[in-house]
Amino acid sequence: MRIVQTVILWLLCGVPSASSHHVAVDSVIRIKPVSDFSITGDGTASGWSNAPWTDLAVQEGVSTLSTRVKVLYSQKGVYFLFECADEKLTATITEDNRALFREDVVEVFLWPDQSVPIYFEYELSPLNYELFMMVPNINGKFQGWKPWYYEGEKRVKHATAVKGEKRSNAFIRSWTAEFFIPFDLLRPMVSGMPEAGTTWRGNFYRIDYDHGYTTWSWQKTTKGVDGNFHEFKKFGRMIFE
Repeated sequence: MRIVQTVILWLLCGVPSASSHHVAVDSVIRIKPVSDFSITGDGTASGWSNAPWTDLAVQEGVSTLSTRVKVLYSQKGVYFLFECADEKLTATITEDNRALFREDVVEVFLWPDQSVPIYFEYELSPLNYELFMMVPNINGKFQGWKPWYYEGEKRVKHATAVKGEKRSNAFIRSWTAEFFIPFDLLRPMVSGMPEAGTTWRGNFYRIDYDHGYTTWSWQKTTKGVDGNFHEFKKFGRMIFE
């Protein structure tokens, strides 16, 4: 009976066994606290000096271009800064909540409450257009939904900067994306500022089309037709300090 109870508890808690490859997690990022600051797109705020860079690795395709990210959090939300070496801005979409992933883009996935298969996805293009959604993922079947009342303190603050000319198909050296995701937008997955030691699951990605479809990731997901960025059980661990 005790063995049966242990197995049931194991299944309910979603604890992976040592041989369960599909939930393996090996990437960890520690997020330092910071006072709120203004988003400019170029990452020049002094608060960023306290955050180390985390490199993303090429997941699909071949590229020598680098991608890295910084993360901080305040009492109101989480800050992200991406730095993307690039050669050409493959970006023509000039509307929010379009298929930004079909062009150059950076993406963040946040899964704060691991008791439910629901996470938040945010994308930002070099031209500073955004795509945001709550994603229920039930047994690999997922659908994105826009949060209700995306306004005021619930809106993501975002900006981008380009070393070169900021226009579609321009030849450039790099671009940066800086954005702030408020905790209010993530309710009820989060109730407010995380306590020190709180762990979320999440992932960071970049897509670029300079030399065909190329992706970078922090925590690798499956490559190819059967793989996608929505393998949330493979997300890394984000630990708030």
